[in-house]
Amino acid sequence: MPNVIEITDFSAPELDIYARLTENQLINRAEPEKGLFIAESPNVILRALDAGYEPVSLLMEHKHVDGQAKEVISRCGCVPVYTSTLDVLTQLTGFQLTRGVLCAMRRRKQPDVETVCKNARRIAVLENIMNPTNLGAIFRSAAALGMDAVLLTPGCCDPFYRRSARVSMGTIFQVPWTYIGTEFTDWPHPGMDRLRVMGFKTAAMALRDDSYSVDDPALAAEKRLAIILGTEGDGLADCTIADCDYTVRIPMQHGVDSLNVAAASAVAFWQLR
Repeated sequence: MPNVIEITDFSAPELDIYARLTENQLINRAEPEKGLFIAESPNVILRALDAGYEPVSLLMEHKHVDGQAKEVISRCGCVPVYTSTLDVLTQLTGFQLTRGVLCAMRRRKQPDVETVCKNARRIAVLENIMNPTNLGAIFRSAAALGMDAVLLTPGCCDPFYRRSARVSMGTIFQVPWTYIGTEFTDWPHPGMDRLRVMGFKTAAMALRDDSYSVDDPALAAEKRLAIILGTEGDGLADCTIADCDYTVRIPMQHGVDSLNVAAASAVAFWQLR
């Protein structure tokens, strides 16, 4: 039987995860092994469960207990299932639950770069991408279009942010990923050096007159290729571009100078997969 608990007291400490702790507080940088994240929507939660993440509790509308969350609940064992009407949940969380179901889950220790990239031929490296929507969309493209792994510089937002995970459609739990360093000074070096030691050629996605076209046969011929994408607006840092083996552009028409980083990632992943 599911452990369904009707919400009657907004101040209950067990609801802090959903109502009072920010996503940065959930990370718990001081004690990472105690960190949490919130997965939203049955699809995302199920993919997290498939990947072995441990649920702590669930929060949902009444109607979902025997509805779209039924499979989720059955797979979460005896964890508490907090429930109420949509208006009460909106008041509790401060936002309307777009998919009606939230699940608090435990984080895991991040693998090292060499483990994530051990058998990879094509990887994406994301430099300082801070927008959760863009990050989630890039992960979805990476999963769909053949990237073997994703590496993030320390300046990126957290892929486990609720919006990132939801936009990714749960693919953050399917594509191997990790951070390439823990400090801002770890990128571009020694991060770039680690890629080269593993045999990767590096391709900076940047608008330069001397760039290779994304469909250049030389890129496709590389045995191992790291596709490096930069932050929204400013793109890649000059020092990153200077250190890459290739600078790569997507040819534009009608006077358009560039694509959003998430759209550019999809084009690049498809062409260079």
